[in-house]
Amino acid sequence: MVLMKIAIAGTNGLAQLLAHEIESSSTSQFVFLSRRPVEGLAKKGWQVMVVDYRDQRALQFKLAGTDVVLSTVCGDAQVALMEAAAAAKVKRFVPSEFSGNPSRRPTSDLIDKGHRRAIVRLAGLESTGMRFCTFTCGVFYERFGPGGLAQVQIAKGSGIDAEGCFLLNVRRCTAKLPPSRGQDGSSVKVSMVSLRDLARSIVAALKLKTWLEMEAAATMRGRRFDVQELSRPSLVSAISSAQHARDLDKELQLHHLLATSDGWFDFSQPDLNTRIDLQFEPFRSWLQRVWADA
Repeated sequence: MVLMKIAIAGTNGLAQLLAHEIESSSTSQFVFLSRRPVEGLAKKGWQVMVVDYRDQRALQFKLAGTDVVLSTVCGDAQVALMEAAAAAKVKRFVPSEFSGNPSRRPTSDLIDKGHRRAIVRLAGLESTGMRFCTFTCGVFYERFGPGGLAQVQIAKGSGIDAEGCFLLNVRRCTAKLPPSRGQDGSSVKVSMVSLRDLARSIVAALKLKTWLEMEAAATMRGRRFDVQELSRPSLVSAISSAQHARDLDKELQLHHLLATSDGWFDFSQPDLNTRIDLQFEPFRSWLQRVWADA
């Protein structure tokens, strides 16, 4: 049995799923790191430690004795957390990098939001002995559920957190798809997973010694989807129009479609799946379940 002291940075839906999974499948201790008290978490009997990511000394003190940091925060706060964790001799760090393949990350700063900088900094901190692992899994099922990712307080400010604003609008039975083939001519694929299964995978991986289809929606709704297929030139033109109109949300949505076509969410050789014994919920089953009463 692996016993660890775990700090979960953030209090959003994924952070809470991680806490639930740690509590139900291990005997490890965990604490939430939050900028402010969260009464709802305290009522569940979960410990919340209020932190100021701008106070490096205090952050290092609060991380003392921590084995693993699971981050669901981004930007400057996450970089500060990395620095403090390395100084506090934390053994493992999981960055908030749960989306597309980092090696295929779009060059646009608009949707990067400091993620590239964070990975580079983490790599630099490995000399301190702190190891890191990214659990990149593609697209969350919850993007296509009622309320979208905003329902679980994830991806705020991304432009694609609301229901129906990325690839599929299940409620309206519409779809807006990027080119089906990438610039190299290969077919575009999208890997997906539910937030719950991601949390299960991360917690299962903590026990390791070393780290390392739209058709379902149409069937479930009982009607054909109104599909709009976009070419690369039309996407580029639409991005330019959105920039001119200063429509940031529209621009973000279009950039994500372009990144999808460029293979950001394609994982042809998953590494973790072969090392943990978990059965993931199929997208079709998940979709039918969450839309059953909607």
